[in-house]
Amino acid sequence: MTIFDHVTRAATALGTAGIPPEQAARDAELLARHALGWDRAHYLAHRRDAEPADFEAQYQTLVGRRLRREPPAYILGTREFWGLDFEVTPDVLIPRPESELLVEEALDTAKDDPPATLVDVGTGSGCLAVALAHELPAARVTATDVSAPALAVARRNAERHGVAARVRFVRTDLLEGLALAADLIVANPPYVASRFAAGLQPEVRDHEPAVALFGGADGLDALARIIDQAWRCLRPGGRFVCEFGLGQDEAVRSYFTRRGWTLERIRADLQGIDRTAVARREKEDDR
Repeated sequence: MTIFDHVTRAATALGTAGIPPEQAARDAELLARHALGWDRAHYLAHRRDAEPADFEAQYQTLVGRRLRREPPAYILGTREFWGLDFEVTPDVLIPRPESELLVEEALDTAKDDPPATLVDVGTGSGCLAVALAHELPAARVTATDVSAPALAVARRNAERHGVAARVRFVRTDLLEGLALAADLIVANPPYVASRFAAGLQPEVRDHEPAVALFGGADGLDALARIIDQAWRCLRPGGRFVCEFGLGQDEAVRSYFTRRGWTLERIRADLQGIDRTAVARREKEDDR
């Protein structure tokens, strides 16, 4: 059999397992390239070649994992974010493209007011902390997470991208116990409402860490806590950039307004869904 024969069969099997056809075809090819150690150009040039002696067994193991709806990022062990490759494991949430809006908004606030200190709350894989440290070479970053295994992954990603000397990792619940006056805080908190768990894709519901996904009955428990904690950890004039979920924009506006923040903007993602908020901490006596 050729390599392409195996990939075609795998794509059919993945489609039968409930994965949409286009995604099934992409995943079948991606897993084959991973097993072979080939980039896409090499694969396209040689996919009609006869299979290498050790290919079938290795490939079928990978396909078997995907048939159980394990996310490709966990199978491959990496995910690209902000043009950087990040290690990912089942201990961390898989970075999403829409979370790059957090980086964009954070960098936009840094144009006129470059942050000397910034905090990434609930860092997970460290994708936000590392991307921002990479883009802001003068900044010192504190990255928090309640999960020790997640912090270990984040540390390795900081080392991978040469920013470990400027990133401090702290195990804590959100911002609990931190004593600082940061210039900028970013957060991608758990914001999925627990009542929606059953309707999530199996890749998310059954494989990604629940602590990084679910934010209580309405999905806003963690964000409400961070909004209060961030005020204490920001200097006057400092900014807080956060991500939130579908349909939560009005609640987010209300949280910020009632707590004395200046909500500078809410930005929609490429699907037109309000996704990212930027708020400024005013003086203490203005709250």
